[in-house]
Amino acid sequence: MDARSSSIPVLDLSTARNGDGQFSPVFISELRDAAHRVGFFQLTSYGAGAERVGELFEVTRRFFDLPLEDRLELDNRKSPHFRGYTRLGHEITQGRPDAREQLDFGPERPAVERYPAEEPYWLVQGPNLWPDKSLPELRRISMAWAELLSGVGAELLSAIAVALELPEDHFNDAFTGTPAWMAKLIHYVGGVVKEAGSQGVGAHADYGFITLLLQDEVGGLQVLPPGSEDWIPVEPLPGALVVNLGEMLEVATQGYLAATIHRVEAPPAGVDRYTIPFFWSPRLDAVIDPVALPPALADQARGISDDPDNPMLASYGANVLKGWLRAHPQVARIHHPELLQGPPTG
Repeated sequence: MDARSSSIPVLDLSTARNGDGQFSPVFISELRDAAHRVGFFQLTSYGAGAERVGELFEVTRRFFDLPLEDRLELDNRKSPHFRGYTRLGHEITQGRPDAREQLDFGPERPAVERYPAEEPYWLVQGPNLWPDKSLPELRRISMAWAELLSGVGAELLSAIAVALELPEDHFNDAFTGTPAWMAKLIHYVGGVVKEAGSQGVGAHADYGFITLLLQDEVGGLQVLPPGSEDWIPVEPLPGALVVNLGEMLEVATQGYLAATIHRVEAPPAGVDRYTIPFFWSPRLDAVIDPVALPPALADQARGISDDPDNPMLASYGANVLKGWLRAHPQVARIHHPELLQGPPTG
């Protein structure tokens, strides 16, 4: 393995732009290297101090400390939009249950009542489920965090465009109006879900453009860089965001940028781990065309991952619906059994 690939790069977002507002060539070079070579990096100085991070973790812990009956009032099996609470062992990755419980949320928008049959991905849009009676501050704190990270995601995507020698607004059209970002509050619990074994969450790639993950000090996240056979840990860096790229950028760059495979090992029995991932993603109807890479970068493009069990689709909506149906089969069977007869296309 390349010695540089045995650790995760760290980038400082406060150095991204020069005083004139243009992106710093040094930052762009570091970003290009991290995004191409590893597909993961950690990001500091992104606009949230220790107090805000602590507040978010504290309210997340309080949610998972609520009585189970309170959490189950938000059971995602009640939501045709895959929103709400998923209890331990009920999300599936690589065919096995994960040793985690979570609360999924996204933009607060009404459900789409009518959509073309060939665009079933519109069903992903809909209202969130919040514990407004038992923990009313959770909605406010979580949505404020999503607003902050929407700005971080947009800034990083502009920087990625520049790193690809494109105008910094190259990807803007796909996000104009109603970006379909997603976020989760996650609690990993070891030694409880027997079928999960050591799997906190199984090996997978993310669906969208950019993932911004806040993780606590426990650790367990592991990355498989492109072309490597060795998993490397993403060591916790207090307050930093772990950044990785999703399938839409791999499709757009023909593999110059990789949707890097990653997994989480469950913590030891009796140990709790909390993470808050945010997925900066475009409109559901966005279709991402290949970008025209300069020859020097095109020569390093690896091609799109050829996995028949996980086809990468240029339609963001089709790509994300594919993932939801696979990860939450109970929700799919209850609300969308017609979609289980074949994979979405796009």
